[in-house]
Amino acid sequence: MVDTIPKPIKDIWDAWSIRTTLIFSLSLQSFLIFFAPQRKRTSRKVLLSLIGSAYLLAAANFAAGQISDSQGDDAEPGEPKNNSNLLAFWVPFLLLHLGGPDTITSLALEDNELWLRHLLGLAFQAIATVYVFLQSLPNGLWRPILLVSATGVIKYVERTLALYLASLDKFKDSIIQRPDPGPNYAKLMEEYAAKKLMKMPTQIIKIEEPEKDPKAGAKVKPDDLTELNILQYAYKYFNIFKSLVVDLTFTFQQRAESKRFFSEIKPDEALRISEVELNFIYEALYTKAKILHNWIGVIFRFIALGCLIAAIRIFQYKDKKDYGGFDVGLTYSLLIRGITLDCIALIMFCLSDWTFVRLRKMKDEVDDPDTKLDNFLNWILRARGLKTEKYKCFKPSKDEDNKVNWFDKITKPILIFMRLKKDEDVEKDRSDKTCHEVLDTFFMVRRRSEYVHAHNLLEYCLSITPKRIHHTKSFIHMSFDWFIEVFRIGVAFEAIGKAIAFCFHSIKQLGHNVYKWKIILGAGSIRRSSFFHLLGYLTRKFMDFFGIQAQFEEIIYTSSDRVTLDLWEHIFGEVLKKSRFADDSESAMRVSSARGDWSLRDIQGEDRETEKKQPATEESHSDREFSKILSDYMMYLMMMQPTLMSAVVGIGKIRFRDTCEEAKRFFKRRHIESRDIKKASEAILSVTALVKAEPIDVKGDRSKSVLFDGSMLAKELKGLKVLPELKDGLKKAKREAYMWEVVSKVWAELLCYAATKCGAIEHAAQLSKGGELINFVWLLMAHFGLGDQFHINQGDARAKLVIGK
Repeated sequence: MVDTIPKPIKDIWDAWSIRTTLIFSLSLQSFLIFFAPQRKRTSRKVLLSLIGSAYLLAAANFAAGQISDSQGDDAEPGEPKNNSNLLAFWVPFLLLHLGGPDTITSLALEDNELWLRHLLGLAFQAIATVYVFLQSLPNGLWRPILLVSATGVIKYVERTLALYLASLDKFKDSIIQRPDPGPNYAKLMEEYAAKKLMKMPTQIIKIEEPEKDPKAGAKVKPDDLTELNILQYAYKYFNIFKSLVVDLTFTFQQRAESKRFFSEIKPDEALRISEVELNFIYEALYTKAKILHNWIGVIFRFIALGCLIAAIRIFQYKDKKDYGGFDVGLTYSLLIRGITLDCIALIMFCLSDWTFVRLRKMKDEVDDPDTKLDNFLNWILRARGLKTEKYKCFKPSKDEDNKVNWFDKITKPILIFMRLKKDEDVEKDRSDKTCHEVLDTFFMVRRRSEYVHAHNLLEYCLSITPKRIHHTKSFIHMSFDWFIEVFRIGVAFEAIGKAIAFCFHSIKQLGHNVYKWKIILGAGSIRRSSFFHLLGYLTRKFMDFFGIQAQFEEIIYTSSDRVTLDLWEHIFGEVLKKSRFADDSESAMRVSSARGDWSLRDIQGEDRETEKKQPATEESHSDREFSKILSDYMMYLMMMQPTLMSAVVGIGKIRFRDTCEEAKRFFKRRHIESRDIKKASEAILSVTALVKAEPIDVKGDRSKSVLFDGSMLAKELKGLKVLPELKDGLKKAKREAYMWEVVSKVWAELLCYAATKCGAIEHAAQLSKGGELINFVWLLMAHFGLGDQFHINQGDARAKLVIGK
């Protein structure tokens, strides 16, 4: 019989399969403990894919089965006679690795629902460990084996318990308070009926329960919120608003207190509190934080670390002459790495937000002075606070838009990394009045992604790579952009090859003499054309085979820009304004369901004659920027995050595809094939400039394209009326500023509408992928009592019998 696998390869596999699996498993644990926290800070698909792959591959059951099969076999020639005892010592490490690091328990919310599978896995893995241990008896390493087994069981139980507590049913049960039957209705009715039978003048009156809100005029917060205050208030509201994740309600008093507090704080303070609050939700659902930050968790954490230290001390004094040298080194590596990773996890535990809010409770009075402990904790937390940096709005010139210098694009990241060249985008004059404060917290201490993504329809149709508005690019970002540019060249190879081949084919048709010149001068070009064509063809086939065309298009045609503080203040102001009209659940639902009409009605009702007569250039620029960012962001959500927008856009993807197809046909007909976005926009506007016919009247409704509907809307916006008494020059500038103010407010309202219509589960699921701006808006609206995913009733009422007239 012929062996399918050659004997030398099989011998290598038999000798090294267990050891390779152990090394690989240990490497995955080291990777996850450091990189798993980064998934809440970034939405980069490459990093998220690496973390997901490491999470799925971190299963070491295979090695346990291999060790179990090898027990009882005679030692191979040249192998130490007691090496099987050392193999039995490795099995508890597999149990330890299956417990996973503290920084990740589940990859997605669905993994939490599989807690029972992990419980069964714990049982079977424990049985396998005991089986291997019994097979190896008598074993001189029985004491370190038991110690490491205890650590592995603790880790595995922690992970299983974390999954169980984060499952939606248990998460809901942990929030639901004790049953409250309310006032005794039957007893009250019996008393009322008895009084009536006795002919006594009796009536039932309703006494409203007073709001448990601070007295009028009382301070609800310190003058300046410190980093410790931010954590304390975030933890307080996390315990209230985590009920939104499982669609539970909260009381009228809680809603009133939250609304008053957020109405009195600054926009940046609201952003900082929301950031920490979302981080608490993330860690409660995706990490071991909830079960570790209590006395039982702390005790077992030190027990696990102590067991590993005791195991390495015992193993250190054992006679190792009967064990293989490499295997002894591997065992030391497993023990040392286990202790090191536990120490790193302990440091992360001590620096966690949960630790700080448990070390220092919130003050009874907001005006109480800070203690020495408060100052010390604030000093530590200051490094993790939200940071901003002023950056000039980047406006590329026309030459920069049309001219592509591939050499500069490829070499620029390398030169900047080597300190041979400065990034002129960052070194621009930051004192310009079109600068904006952007979020710029150091990546390793950031709690959420600080980026807002953008996807533009016209840029996609014209194959234009989107530009960032504020350049805060590090070497990593520039290297990523360099990779995208190289990939774009590869995709263009096929088109280049086809074009060259077409040109030579046309020349061939002109005559035999010209064809000779083509052979003499163009032989090398033909070969290059064939090479380009082949490379482009293989690139396209590769993407089609793996189904990653859409993913690569998302990478190429999506930009990531930092959130500006002005943009958040704009959104916060609009939400605050809307909350003033939400006095009860019905009005709150009505206000939050507006899709632009509320802002239009609000602007039309303003007394605009009290405004300054001079055009506000800086404010107009900000409104234009807000409109651009929010419109492209909503397009990104619709196309790249369809689960977040499924309840909002309906057939949005069909409309997008039809609109793109009509735009490409229009550009081809107008011979607009350059990268000039301005020329393309003017061409679209020119179609509806002089006509009033609706596109649906001409085309019907079979195609869902809205290309020229948008053009007509733009024409209507340009015709908005403004103060008639202004001079012509000022009137034009004022009209433009007013138009952008209207557009920016409408887009902010559309974002608020999408945030409330998106399901709470989708918001929670997005937290493990870096989070989105829409998650912050969702939570902010909940703090102001807006939204229709929950119901707020006017507080409790008590009925009372009153006898007498």
